Amino acid sequence: MTRFAFRAAAILVATLSLSACGGGRVFGGGKSAQAQAQQQGTRASEARESTIWDLFSNRQSPNNTVAVNKYLWNASLDVLNFLPIQSIDPYTGVIVTGYGTPPGGGRSYRATIHITDPALDARSLRLSLQGPGGAAVAPGTAAAVEDAILTRARQLRVADGKL
Repeated sequence: MTRFAFRAAAILVATLSLSACGGGRVFGGGKSAQAQAQQQGTRASEARESTIWDLFSNRQSPNNTVAVNKYLWNASLDVLNFLPIQSIDPYTGVIVTGYGTPPGGGRSYRATIHITDPALDARSLRLSLQGPGGAAVAPGTAAAVEDAILTRARQLRVADGKL
């Protein structure tokens, strides 16, 4: 008889422990998720509690996604490869370089690139060039560098085969 009582107690403990994972009324501490959602005036499908199974799901947080265009990013690094990189942040889309002289050029430049959008578009690219001591660079020079980056980004996209 003790063996039967031990098995029954073990099954009871396992059942109660498993029901506690559901977040229901048994050990959930109050109202169900649906009742809480109705009380807050939202739809029950929007209200969702996290469970242990969320650790194993393949959901990505929108805060961890990269919102820059990979072709613009790589093209910026390719075109301005003669400049030493000081800081780089793919999550915000900012590349800051140090001073460097382009091949065949006599003047050194420094660049700050900001890629603002995941679209392969000229509006997604912000480029700031500075000369030595923070001197302004001719607008034609900045426009030529932007055009070179955009052209290289298009070439990378065509080479990638995702038209």
